[in-house]
Amino acid sequence: MIETISLNHGTVSLPAFFPDGTYGVVRCVDSDDLHKCQVPGVVMNGFHLLSKPGVNVLKYFKGIHAFSGWNRPVLTDSGGFQVFSLIHQNSKYGEIRKNELIFRPDGGNRKIVLTPEKSIQFQFACGSDIMMCLDYCTHPEDSYEISKLSVELTVDWAKRCKQEYEKQLTARKIPSDSRPLLYAIIQGGGYRELRKACAEELISEGFDGFGFGGWPVASDGNLVEDILEYTASLIPDDKVKYAMGLGKPDGIIKCVKMGYNLFDCVIPTREARHNRLYVFDEDTVNETGDQFAYSHCYILDEKYIRDNRPVSKTCDCPTCKKYSRAYLHHLYKVGDSLAYRLATMHNLRFYTRLMEKIRENR
Repeated sequence: MIETISLNHGTVSLPAFFPDGTYGVVRCVDSDDLHKCQVPGVVMNGFHLLSKPGVNVLKYFKGIHAFSGWNRPVLTDSGGFQVFSLIHQNSKYGEIRKNELIFRPDGGNRKIVLTPEKSIQFQFACGSDIMMCLDYCTHPEDSYEISKLSVELTVDWAKRCKQEYEKQLTARKIPSDSRPLLYAIIQGGGYRELRKACAEELISEGFDGFGFGGWPVASDGNLVEDILEYTASLIPDDKVKYAMGLGKPDGIIKCVKMGYNLFDCVIPTREARHNRLYVFDEDTVNETGDQFAYSHCYILDEKYIRDNRPVSKTCDCPTCKKYSRAYLHHLYKVGDSLAYRLATMHNLRFYTRLMEKIRENR
C-alpha cells in the first residue's frame, strides 16, 4: 500500500482528504487559511472552471495555482458527474452520445460539447497535479443495461483521455518526472461483473490511480459497502484508490479499512455554513479507547451564549486558538460572514486531524 504521492506542487501523505474548491475557491476561506489548517490539496471542477473564469483567463495566468494563490496540489474533476446529474434530473439539459456529452446549461439552445479530448486539454490548461478521465456516471436506480453502457463508454473515453494526455505531454515537452498524474474511474453500478470488467480494462491501460465511480451512498443514505469494498479489491495496492465524493467521517474510516486512501467532499465546508461543527470526543476516547469518536457542536444552541471555551480544547486551528464558542455563537446570530470563515477553518482542521489519526493508527 502506497503511503505518499509525489506531485508537482508537493508530496501528499495518504490517506488524505481534499476539500472541494469547485470554482477555484474553497468556500469562505483563502489559501492562507487552508495552509493553517494543513490542507494537503484541493479538488476543483474542470467543467465549471471552463465556464468561469474560462480557459483563456487560466492560460493567461499559466494555470489555476497562480490564478487562485494556492501553491499546493490541485486535483481537477472532468465535470462529468455534474453534467450527468443535471441530465438525469431533466433531459432538457443535454444528451449523452457515444463520442461526446451535449450540455445545455440553461435548458435552451446554448450548448457546450464535452469530449474526452477537450476535458484533458482543459485540465492541462488548469495546470492540474492530478487529472480525472471523463466518465459516464450512472445513478443508483439505473438498470443493468445502462450500467453496462456506462462501462463501455467509460472505458472508451478513458482510452481517448490517455491518448490526448500523452499527446499533450509531447506537445508541451513535459518530462516524465514533472508530468501530472492521470486517474481513471471505475463504473459498473451495483453489478460486480461490470465493475470487474471495467477495472480490468482500465488497469491494462496503465493509469496512475483509480476512482470509485457512481454514487457511494444508497437511496437510504447508507454506504454501498459491499460494492465499495469489492471495487477497492480490484485496484492494485500500488495505485491510489480514490473514493470520490465520500466525506462523512464514519464513511472515511470504513473506506480506509477497505483500502481507499484519497477522499473529497463538500461536507466540512457546507456543514460549517450551517453552524454544524465537528469535535473529537476526548471523554469518549478516554473511556472507550476510540480515538476517532466525535460529536457535533451546533453553535447556535443557546447553551453556548456564555460558553468561554474553544470549540475543541484539543484543536490547534486558528479558530480554537483565539475564539470562544460564545463569540462564534454571536457571529452566527448577527449574520456576520466571519462566522462561516472561522467555522470552516475548524471543520477543515478536524478533517486533516482525522487523517493524521488514521495514518498514525494504521
